[in-house]
Amino acid sequence: MARAETSKGSIQRGNTLPNGDIYVGSFDGLVPHGPGKYMWTDGALYDGEWDKSKMTGRGLIQWPSGASYEGDFRGGFIDGAGTFKGVDGSVYKGSWRMNKKHGMGTMVYSNSDTYEGFWNEGLPDGFGKYTWADGNVYIGRWKSGKMNGSGVMQWINGDTLDCNWLNGLAHGKGYCKYASGACYIGTWDRGLKDGHGFFIGPDCLQDSEVDKDSVYEREYVQGVLIMEQPKNEDSRMSESGIAQENNWEKQAKGPMETIYKGHRSYYLMLNLQLGIRYTVGKITPVPLREVRSNDFGPRARIKMYFPCEGSQYTPPHYSVDFFWKDYCPMVFRNLREMFHIDAADYMMSICGGDSLKELSSPGKSGSIFYLSQDERFVIKTLRKTELKILLKMLPKYYNHVKAYDNTLITKFFGVHRITLKPGRKVRFVVMGNMFCTELRIHRKYDLKGSTQGRSTKKQNINENTTLKDLDLSYVFHIALDCMFLESQSIIDYSMLLGIHFRAPNHLKSITSCQNALESTGISAETECSVALHHEETISSKGFLLVAADEPGPAVRGSHIRGSMVRAAEGGYEEVDLVLPGTGRFRVQLGVNMPARARKVQEDVNVEVENRDTIEEYDVVLYLGIIDILQEYNVSKRVEHAVKSLKFDPLSISAVDPNLYSRRFISFLEKVFPEQD
Repeated sequence: MARAETSKGSIQRGNTLPNGDIYVGSFDGLVPHGPGKYMWTDGALYDGEWDKSKMTGRGLIQWPSGASYEGDFRGGFIDGAGTFKGVDGSVYKGSWRMNKKHGMGTMVYSNSDTYEGFWNEGLPDGFGKYTWADGNVYIGRWKSGKMNGSGVMQWINGDTLDCNWLNGLAHGKGYCKYASGACYIGTWDRGLKDGHGFFIGPDCLQDSEVDKDSVYEREYVQGVLIMEQPKNEDSRMSESGIAQENNWEKQAKGPMETIYKGHRSYYLMLNLQLGIRYTVGKITPVPLREVRSNDFGPRARIKMYFPCEGSQYTPPHYSVDFFWKDYCPMVFRNLREMFHIDAADYMMSICGGDSLKELSSPGKSGSIFYLSQDERFVIKTLRKTELKILLKMLPKYYNHVKAYDNTLITKFFGVHRITLKPGRKVRFVVMGNMFCTELRIHRKYDLKGSTQGRSTKKQNINENTTLKDLDLSYVFHIALDCMFLESQSIIDYSMLLGIHFRAPNHLKSITSCQNALESTGISAETECSVALHHEETISSKGFLLVAADEPGPAVRGSHIRGSMVRAAEGGYEEVDLVLPGTGRFRVQLGVNMPARARKVQEDVNVEVENRDTIEEYDVVLYLGIIDILQEYNVSKRVEHAVKSLKFDPLSISAVDPNLYSRRFISFLEKVFPEQD
């Protein structure tokens, strides 16, 4: 073994270590320190600086595979700035942290693709530019190695798409401009156009104005164009006014507004969050027990005063002083347990750092609706009479939902009251959101069974419209029952039905035709009309059903309990719903329910001659019974008597609970008929 004196405290020597590795360089005592070379038994070689037995400073490491790294090391890790050359010819030059690409860097892949931007834990994350070898370019946000957030895709043919992205696919609002000059403004869902939007032809801009004849309103389902009509405008409009005139942004955003500081509901939201956090936190440590008779009624409550400066029992806060009342806390605690809602998740969903969203009411009650940021829970303001009805029916309601796991009746999770000075009282109920799903709800229907005043004007229908009975043009194979509500003398309830359409494969086959025509500015509906009716040999199914016991995770519905639905197509076994390109979902009553919808004639008296021409769709259903807090009281009896003078007594909503229930069930049996 050679040995030579070097600088103070440092000895240069070569040595074969007990594990067979070889080190040649400087030591400090018995550990490598300073410049030196280290060769592992597998052939890997490091030549660079050491600090107390750790690779630290500048150095070069070469692996037996042919890969190499030259740059900074820290504490035995690749850490700092450096260049990595892969065995496949790829090259990364940029920042590192603990052996992973982290920070700003440029990667040239083996296929000549290039990414320049920010990295996190070895993957593109943050703002970056990706250039494909064929010339396509994406500039925008990334997350965990995939396009995620706002960004612009530029294709080599001149098309561009400015959109929100999710897991590498266009998802959300977007603006697509084609090389021809045509453009489409609308929404995308996992890479496919989905929902309403506007197509503007390439030659419509003349003298900074848009020719109304070149603007088309469109609706897509899973990338398939199902509706196109000229935009109905009274006059020409300026290019800068397109968004305002078309009102596209409002349609895309929906009827929701995040509550911000200065919003009319801001302090009300803060008070609600403070109160729920307090009472849920107070009741949760109490041992779970069966409810008793004294747990019900208006006297079963928690009352507390919340001054801004705080008190012995309440924290200081930035809202206004208020009084809080929590009704029947033990009952609703047990209801939340029934539906497997964790107390911490419940508080985080409603009372976390995020604001609530305020929704416009689809009904005539004047109630204000709020939605938690994760959209699991809906909070609705109540009239005093509705509160009384809810508390009155609560014992029977509790027993009903306890006895019937698969009930479709509204799930109630809490009832509260806030009193503001000088005596203004606001009452709330917290409910489960039946449309809490990652799937887009293309159609919403509010079904009662009555016909008087139940039609929605066609020109007002879009994804954010809750349709009413006479607009329903689809029939589903399903049925349900509502005897409990009749026993409580409740009327005016309805079934809220949400429909997610799955585009059949034989319609998806023409998507490429539509996209090609759009880039040239030709109306896709006109040119593809023949293809729409062309016989295809491939399967038309928009989803698959697999046995629930087959391996693989399935997404469950939020706050849903009870047995799974058995499908006839699955041999009457419990099944999961597999949506190609989307995911696997647990099928339960009211949630993720696969069905076949067929469009019926507008005139029900006209018989279809050729049953093979009936338009059918694969759909996923979400449904539940809502608005269950209206009794058939004196005012409703008077309403029935007055309206019966002008309209058919059987067609109006205000009728005897027994008749209402029978009519409701009869209507649903027509909508959801038994299979032939």
